[in-house]
Amino acid sequence: MSEIDGSSGGDVAARLTSRVSGDVQGVGFRMWARARGQELGVSGYATNLSDGRVEVVAEGSKAACTRLLDALRGPDAPGSVSEVSADWASAQGEFSGFSER
Repeated sequence: MSEIDGSSGGDVAARLTSRVSGDVQGVGFRMWARARGQELGVSGYATNLSDGRVEVVAEGSKAACTRLLDALRGPDAPGSVSEVSADWASAQGEFSGFSER
């Protein structure tokens, strides 16, 4: 864990790497995650993993990334989400916009 994990202010630039398990491929999950990321003003991507999970990587304010994580875990996510991991780090500034891969 890094200093990003604490309860620091929401304006801190953060990087969230999340892996979503369950029935999340072939149900529009990546498109939905991209739309949520765009709405929240974060940059990054959503991609299918070979093991059936979807990986979502987002950079932006800690507050916006936390809201995205809440959405990934929330009842409006498409498919059937069984588990959502969250790894936090400092933003690297490598993304422009939010995309599906």
